[in-house]
Amino acid sequence: MQTAVSKYRTTQPRSVIYVLLAATCLSLSGCGTVKDMFSSWSFGADKDEAFEQADTLAAKGMEDYKIANYSDALKSFQSIIDHHPFSPQALLAELKAADCQYYSGKYAEAKELYKIFEERHPTNEAVPYVMFQIGMCDLSRSSRIDRDPTGARDAVQSFSQLLRVHPDSPYASEAKARIQEGKEFIASHEYFVAVFYVRTSKYEQAQHRLKYLIATHPDAAVIPKAKELLTKLEAGKPPKWGIEKWLPDWQLPDWGWWKKGKDVVEETGKEAEKSAQ
Repeated sequence: MQTAVSKYRTTQPRSVIYVLLAATCLSLSGCGTVKDMFSSWSFGADKDEAFEQADTLAAKGMEDYKIANYSDALKSFQSIIDHHPFSPQALLAELKAADCQYYSGKYAEAKELYKIFEERHPTNEAVPYVMFQIGMCDLSRSSRIDRDPTGARDAVQSFSQLLRVHPDSPYASEAKARIQEGKEFIASHEYFVAVFYVRTSKYEQAQHRLKYLIATHPDAAVIPKAKELLTKLEAGKPPKWGIEKWLPDWQLPDWGWWKKGKDVVEETGKEAEKSAQ
């Protein structure tokens, strides 16, 4: 079954993003270009030795990164950041350290590093990519409709910020698709809560939730189901069986979860908090 992150995925080939990233990495790591950018870096007789050490670490880090050995790659990049912060390779190391965290599934850590990069290098050509990745870190926190939708809301804001600041970036098209994905997740979460209220015979609360959903997300894919369910509730004919068929086609929780009788919002918030730690 598809997850929230995959259901509304854009049709744009992922290879396009990888090509763009590769180009960015080359522009950051190319020895000639980067040396020119940091031509003022000098520490006397130790300069050549320090440069060689940083260059060796960068090469090792990129080699590990390309084979998805993110743990070892991160160690190399972090060593550059810690011991050679003014070297030509430091800029590349900052960016790839964030990427290592992201592809290791450590989205909170990755987001923090991406934001640091953006703050330190606001005019760097990699900033649109960094802003896109911040949005992806947010979106990756939303994987099931029974979870806290804060990640999806943050993602919508992050991708919208990218479009405002860099409307013509290579990531604009993908960002628009991700905004739609985030909005669909939020709408489906609202609908899930309404169905939960129906399941627990809280019909008035369910109607309020459905009306709010229809008013705030009128174009969401789940709206036809929401309207049909609302009509039944207003007619005093709530569904009594087959409640599963009323749920949207997202990754769902274990059905035994329904029997615990816990408040859906409180419970999902706790689960999301634990998953982010």
